[in-house]
Order: sequence, then C-alpha cells, then structure tokens
Amino acid sequence: MTIRHLRGLREVAELYDGFILDLWGLVHDGETPYPSAKATLAALKAAGKKTLLLSNAPRRAYALVEAMTRMGIERSLYGEVLSSGEATRDALIARSDPAFARLGRRAYHMGPERDRSVFEQTGLEIVADVAAADFLVNTGPSELTHQVADYQAVLERAVARALPMVCANPDLLVIRGGRPVICAGATAARYIEMGGTVMFRGKPDPVIYKLAAQMLGVTDSRRVAVVGDALETDVKGANAVGFDSVWCTGGIHAAELGCAYGVAADPTKAEALAVRFGQTPTATIPGFIW
Repeated sequence: MTIRHLRGLREVAELYDGFILDLWGLVHDGETPYPSAKATLAALKAAGKKTLLLSNAPRRAYALVEAMTRMGIERSLYGEVLSSGEATRDALIARSDPAFARLGRRAYHMGPERDRSVFEQTGLEIVADVAAADFLVNTGPSELTHQVADYQAVLERAVARALPMVCANPDLLVIRGGRPVICAGATAARYIEMGGTVMFRGKPDPVIYKLAAQMLGVTDSRRVAVVGDALETDVKGANAVGFDSVWCTGGIHAAELGCAYGVAADPTKAEALAVRFGQTPTATIPGFIW
C-alpha cells in the first residue's frame, strides 16, 4: 500500500482539475465550519479548480446551500452542489429505475420535518400510518438523540407488510458538534437484517459519483479527486469509479486513529485502518487544509 500523507491540498492541487468535496466531517461539523474550510475553498477557487460539494444529506441541494450560508460559508466560494436527497427526489420523480417504478404513490416518511424537501414535485402522498403506505422513505432520525431501537416498532410493522424502503442517506453515523448522531443508513441496515428490502441513493453508489463528475465538468477521470472523511463512503465510492481520493483523517475516524481534526494521524495507524475497511485512499490529510 502506497499512500501519501499530506499536510495540505496544495501539495497535490496541480494534479487535478476538479475536486468532489464531502461536507459533513470535512468542511463543517453540522453546525460550524472548520477553521480552515473557507480559506481552503477560496484557495481552490483562486487556483482555478472546479469544485462540487457532494453530501449524503437527505435534503435537496438548495437546503444545503442555505445551511452553509447561515454558517457563514459564502455561495461564491464553491461550485456545484449535489446531495443524496436530491438524487432520491430525482429517482422518485423519474421512476426510470425499475425498483423505483414499482414503489406506488403512498409513502411513510421516517425522518424529521426539515427533510421534507425530498418530496417536492414528486406527487407522492405522505401518509401518517405505516398501514396505509406503499413504501417507506427513510431520511434519518426524527430527533438527534434517537437510536435505531427507537424505530424498531415501525420497522417491524413495515417488514410484516413487506414494504420496500428508500434510504436517502446511506451514512451510518455522523459527528455533529462533537457528538455522534445516527443516520438513515443505520436504520436501513437494521431493516435489511430483519429481512426488509432497501434501495439506497447516495455515496458510495457509483451512480452518484458519475453524476457528480458530469456536473463538475471534468471529463478526464485522472484529473478528479474526491476529498472526504469516511472510508466506507467517500473513499469506497471514489475507488469504485476510479477517482483518486484524499482521506481526511480528522473526521469520523479521528477517535479510532487517536487524532483530531487538523492534527495529522499516525501514518501507520491510518494505513492499518484503511486495510481493515478494505479501502486504499490515494492520500491522507488531517483536515480541509490548503
């Protein structure tokens, strides 16, 4: 395994024309931008690099832009934005995927009100009872303190009716303001364990990376780098489509590595963890640092 261990993106910036950037765990922690984030976005823009923010957030892309603006990250600092929520909505509208075409029109929403943008212009009826639903749309916990067990009763009722689930965020866990919070992927994994059927939209699905590359506008895959903090989504997805990846060790894996955001991980520990996940990033970086 040959992995470069970088201090900042400037060390490899000349190798790429475009960067597909994760959000949560790289640019911000769900509440606040990391100290170096805005300066790094500005540096990439000044260097003439195209950027696309790719997030497993189960909301439409415009909602992510609004949230970042409230955090003080100006819209002028970055390029395109794509979310798993946007991809889910598009699939619910297009119905070109045979699995989505069979879903029906009545959906039970597992998730908070703030994720309801995923249903805009879909024509779906959102029902309040699993018994009335054709399928589930899972966008994550309704409360940040919830655990998978809080949804066991709903999952049992749904699996008894053999309802398919659409998961709009494949992530299992994020760190929000320094605290772990489960994501839709965690309840989806439990549903699969129970015998349920789940359709995912988002990282690490190669489809969303190919769409991201099209939106980015860089045709040479060798000139695209994915930057993110999760081995099982960001790095795995990049590897699946043949993009280089820069793994931010200061994000979701920081505790396992015994480091912190912006503080370099021990290279030996980082490489061992990558082996355990079965993924090989092109490089590591301690944070979103230029």
